[in-house]
Amino acid sequence: MTRDSDLARVRYGAGLLALIVLLVVIPPALAAPPPDAWLEGYAAAVLERDLGLAVPSLRATEGVITLSAADLSGADRGRVLSTLRTIRGVTRVEIVEGPPPAPRTEGPAEPPRVLAEWQTGLLPGGTLFRPLIADPRWPHFAASYQRYPHDRQLGDVGAVSFGESLTLYRDRVASTWWEVGIQAGVFAVFDLDAASKDLVNADYLFGVPLSARAGDWSAIVRLFHQSSHLGDEFLLRTHPQRVNLSYESVDLRISREFGDVVRLYAGGGYLFDQDPASLQPWSIQYGAELISPWPGRDARWRPIAAVDLQHREQNDWSVDLSARVGIQFDGVLASRNLQLLIEYFRGRSPNGQFYTDKIEYLGLGAHFHF
Repeated sequence: MTRDSDLARVRYGAGLLALIVLLVVIPPALAAPPPDAWLEGYAAAVLERDLGLAVPSLRATEGVITLSAADLSGADRGRVLSTLRTIRGVTRVEIVEGPPPAPRTEGPAEPPRVLAEWQTGLLPGGTLFRPLIADPRWPHFAASYQRYPHDRQLGDVGAVSFGESLTLYRDRVASTWWEVGIQAGVFAVFDLDAASKDLVNADYLFGVPLSARAGDWSAIVRLFHQSSHLGDEFLLRTHPQRVNLSYESVDLRISREFGDVVRLYAGGGYLFDQDPASLQPWSIQYGAELISPWPGRDARWRPIAAVDLQHREQNDWSVDLSARVGIQFDGVLASRNLQLLIEYFRGRSPNGQFYTDKIEYLGLGAHFHF
């Protein structure tokens, strides 16, 4: 058995392990979230016990903790934020200026003006630029089944990805936040119809993103490398004409959010040091996401939908369409979310070695975002 064969089996085993982990995570996501009143009392008790701090303005609404800056005079805000974020069911912490938030009523409350909700310094939590739900190559943990109805080589496909975005340092200038981080991911597809469930293709991505946010606007600039590799068993079985696809790229995306419901984004990219050298460099990308406000206040799940469209100079600017719709479960493992999505794709293949192939697939996937 060759080293490449061992490596392919390890990758396939890792894919199955990821699917099992995601399935294990689903039951906690379906559990009822802590009621707001319980979360308020528990958070207040934790602050008093651990920090000796009484915060009468503390409120909890759908997992979001708000508290008045006036109650934190002389307190270490970083410790307050980190302490509250460790509580199960807390999805975000907001420190507000002005008068303390009013007690909850049956009618809608006026949203507080946010003074600080992001940590600063080394290794803060979260990212300023939210993940793109329908982008087939956004690094995150996922496992999907895909059906290719008209493909010349593939029918039933297993697709897995491993990766994430990690913020290294964050700060702000006036009202604008900025951060620098790293982004890495592996995207692999397996032929489920083959006897040994062959690894077909694996793409490796590593990049350095610089992100910024001001209110509902956010942007990300990335410098990244991507390379593509075929599975050895697939190579031995099909003897394809191999392409050593590899490139560096810089891209920019700008996003605008409308409340917590609608998000629009657009941007473009440029390849350099590409192999093959004939690969045309320019691309554009845009899309929209919808996170339903229904079912309301205390729910930890909600319907979502997203569409991502990309055009590449290499493909004469034809469209690659990716659409996903399903349910998002919030507050899984603290502030994470789990998405169960129906997936549809039509266009040039995002699977590196097959970038010239036109494909179409329908699938079902589980996607986990940190």
